Amino acid sequence: MRQEEFQHDIAVIGGGLAGVCAAVAAARLGQRIALVHNRPVLGGNSSSEVRVWVCGATAHGVQRYARETGIMGELYTENQYRNPEGNPYYWDQVVLDAVLAEPLIDLFLNTDVREARADGPAHHRTIRSATGWMMGSERLITFRAQMFLDCTGDGLLGELAGARSRVGRESAADHAEPWAPETSDGALLGSTILFYTKDAGRPVPFVPPSYAKDIARTPILRNRVLRTGDNGCDYWWIEWGGELDTVHDNEAIRDELHAVITGIWDHIKNSGRFQADNLTLEWVGSIPGKREYRRFIGDHVLTQQDIVSQHRFEDRVAFGGWSVDLHPVEGMYADGPGAVQRYTDGVFHIPLRSLYSVNVGNLLFAGRNISATHIAFGATRVMATCATLGEAAGTAAALCVRHGTNPRALAANPGHVQQVLLRQDASVMGVANEDPDDLARTARVSASSHLARLTAQPSRDRPAEPCPLTRDYGLLLPVDPALHTVELLVAADRDTELTVELWGTRLPENAVPLDPLRTARIAVPAGGPRWVTAPVEYTPGTPRNVVVIVRANLDASLHLVPGGTEGVLALRSRRDEDPGVDHDITELDGQPVLDWSARELRRSSFCFRVQPDTSAFTPTKAAGGHQRPYGGPQMWVSGGPAVGSHVLLEWDTPHELRTVHLVMDDDVDTHLNNLHRHRTPEPVAPQLLRDYRIAVRDGTGAWHSVCTVRDNRRRHRVHPLGGAGPVRTDALRVTVDATHGAPRAHLFTVRAYRS
Repeated sequence: MRQEEFQHDIAVIGGGLAGVCAAVAAARLGQRIALVHNRPVLGGNSSSEVRVWVCGATAHGVQRYARETGIMGELYTENQYRNPEGNPYYWDQVVLDAVLAEPLIDLFLNTDVREARADGPAHHRTIRSATGWMMGSERLITFRAQMFLDCTGDGLLGELAGARSRVGRESAADHAEPWAPETSDGALLGSTILFYTKDAGRPVPFVPPSYAKDIARTPILRNRVLRTGDNGCDYWWIEWGGELDTVHDNEAIRDELHAVITGIWDHIKNSGRFQADNLTLEWVGSIPGKREYRRFIGDHVLTQQDIVSQHRFEDRVAFGGWSVDLHPVEGMYADGPGAVQRYTDGVFHIPLRSLYSVNVGNLLFAGRNISATHIAFGATRVMATCATLGEAAGTAAALCVRHGTNPRALAANPGHVQQVLLRQDASVMGVANEDPDDLARTARVSASSHLARLTAQPSRDRPAEPCPLTRDYGLLLPVDPALHTVELLVAADRDTELTVELWGTRLPENAVPLDPLRTARIAVPAGGPRWVTAPVEYTPGTPRNVVVIVRANLDASLHLVPGGTEGVLALRSRRDEDPGVDHDITELDGQPVLDWSARELRRSSFCFRVQPDTSAFTPTKAAGGHQRPYGGPQMWVSGGPAVGSHVLLEWDTPHELRTVHLVMDDDVDTHLNNLHRHRTPEPVAPQLLRDYRIAVRDGTGAWHSVCTVRDNRRRHRVHPLGGAGPVRTDALRVTVDATHGAPRAHLFTVRAYRS
């Protein structure tokens, strides 16, 4: 046996997605990181050992423009390119590669932290070290660091250090949460083990083991759906342990889950009710995927009201969009549905004050153990959201080390950490670029052209198909600066009247109709299709999105053309017979994001024309402002073909530039998943710039190319300029040579820095 000690700037304990993103973020900011994980592969519940889908703010496509960016976004899009079949082992490789790409990360796998040394009074403790055993190597390793991050999920490091926490459900009175139980208790969400099957091409028998559960004696057959084609997270509802201690009773929970899985498979194979002769078990997990255990106490405890109201915290550093997703404590043995889901009207925000300990000064945390009530945790616990919390916590830890401060001081003046996160293209919503070091914010910005006419019209290459108005339909449109009229291509079986309404979205992060603004009734003669005009006359004080609703009319049809339109979404109202987001789930009525879906009409657009021209895509959108849709598209779009289009930044006096940052459009409205629950056909978003050049202008007016990029597939790129020193220039130009398929060029942000 060997005893070793290592000194790092930051020690990240736990190598799930939260820990991975925390470590990568801190390393990119120049800190030396120990990433310590107690399993042989990274990724936590998303790894090939457990195989849970990586879900996040898009909520399987329920929320709009909500996919995560930053490090989690890099993992999503890299996996989409490398792993079109959703192979769990390839996903492991994507996650490991992201860590190995950072030279400042020292990775310690198979290392289980079991001791922590901390000192100070109970209200103000400091962690000095954490010690772990590297299994299989007989190494007892002590990690010393200035800052520690608990990304263990179960919160073990913080528990060992004396950090305040709680387990179970708060009462409704504790935080004024109507959805909480009347009295507090120790109930939890249970744990899950998943399984995969395959067709062997010939009959394969199954002899159940002695421990297989007879599921006919349980509520499972009458309350859950069994299907031979299901695999992996289709069986998310195989859940148990909510009435136990999900840590201390982990072994018993694992045994019960295995008994039920073999019982389910016995029923599928041997009951005679399924065509399953050729099916065999391909993989069964050995490790329960835990949902819930400790939740730490931070300076702010995130609550139900914070989530539902979409409260905009001054120190917001991440966002989520998953439903408040709570399961019965009986899990798979419950007589009711396996989950009840309540969605917000758009994304919600998470503050930095929920990511550090109230009583341990150098402890941050990320993942399912953040400072939140049981109700709020129901929305923040999914892994892509946990990953964004990891990037935020890792960034905060790095800034604490760099500036010799603590997380509480950062949260008191959150602008700095927010601007650093934006510079990294992290998942922060509604915070504009106010980086004082970004010289692009002081430039005059122009372009070869920009998209001014907002329309979708049929053509020879884009033929229109009728869409009967058997339900209400909608169009999400940007209004910048005004919307006077909306024209729609309509056909009618007989003379009729069309009702067209204009609705506001209430908040810039929303994309559903919430506030009625205008109503127009239009006479439509029989025949067509023909263009009809709805006068709406709406001029808001600031740019924003609106929803145009066309009410159902059995005598009329709108028309759809293939392909989307920049900044526009086609929406479809929900009917009772429409399928839900998932099976075995109760989706409560009166949820606008469920009442209005964009999933069914993706890559299509209703035929429309609007007046006047829009300023939503002017080149000024690419300097300062926001880096993702927020109350509008927030990007420059070329008015003509992408090839040869450019954005130009000019300064009155020359500047010395060392780096240029670009944030491109990889369509954050497209839902991605590591194991491809929803298949997205393109390996790279068509809107993304593939080939481009960066050039600078010298004092004589001559242009010099300083960067040429080919085959790009990243949304966020940082380009060093020159060699030994900075480049002196009074103008910077980004020229597009190709996209990955989109006809026009899209660009969210150009940044320029002296360093």
